[in-house]
Amino acid sequence: MPLSSADIELFLAVVDHGSFSGAARALGKVPSAVSMAIANIEAELNYPLFDRSHREALPTPQARALVPHARTVASRLRLLQVHAVELSQDLESTLTIATSTGVQDHKLLDAVTHVGSRYPLLRINLLRAPQDQVRAMLHQEQTDLALMTSSPHVDREEALTNVADEIYVAVASATTDCHGLPADLRRLEDLNASRQIVVAGPGDDISERRLLVSDARWHVDSTEAALALVERGAGWANLPTSAVHQAVSAGRLRILEFDNLTNGLTIPVHLIWLRRRPLRRAAHEIIDLLRHNPKKPGQTMSDRAAFN
Repeated sequence: MPLSSADIELFLAVVDHGSFSGAARALGKVPSAVSMAIANIEAELNYPLFDRSHREALPTPQARALVPHARTVASRLRLLQVHAVELSQDLESTLTIATSTGVQDHKLLDAVTHVGSRYPLLRINLLRAPQDQVRAMLHQEQTDLALMTSSPHVDREEALTNVADEIYVAVASATTDCHGLPADLRRLEDLNASRQIVVAGPGDDISERRLLVSDARWHVDSTEAALALVERGAGWANLPTSAVHQAVSAGRLRILEFDNLTNGLTIPVHLIWLRRRPLRRAAHEIIDLLRHNPKKPGQTMSDRAAFN
């Protein structure tokens, strides 16, 4: 016999209140109706759920075995009912967010966790990819929100809110010679002939061209891979200070020094969405959380000097 949601609610009410009369009061029914409904369930199951020989309705061993499963089902049913109402109030069923590799996403994860606790049945997909791929995913409507560094060009199709600032610095191995890196490096232009490790897709359609210096490049799809290659001397890279801090402090990487400029480029990090694609409830809440949470700027030059 399949138990209905009403059967489960009735069964748990009797268990929790210890009597048919107590369950009846809680459910707004008369005791006789509760007793008859339980009797009908017992007849279908072909075993008793409650011992009626005492003043209280004592659960039988079979009933006690059913209780934990019944509570699980009842809890899921309540969540389902709430989620059904939320969907009618413009809550999306799935929210997809893509983050550019290397971008700090702590604030985004805090916001996502908060929204997820408010809507337990909301499905959230978090993706990470090189920046050019994230931007392509956004414009192909494969993601609802994108966390990435700002573009130097204004795109009229995009709406955004500033989340933080990232400072990118040129780094090389501190323990081994870097491929093609001049021993007497003095100027940024001296990096032109050396191999640059770039976090990007395999093509040359790189959206963040401000970080490109050399035409000799290896492309990798993660900051972790870039760090590992730079530490081994395969090339140098422009990477966020937040990503290189530990390796610099440990003496595995060094921040390059130039006579003609300060090593460091500050780039804003934005949460971006498409104007043509209306956002729904959870996405708006995440945007509001990030918009009203004061940003923490990236590390300053004095912070980076402490690495050395």
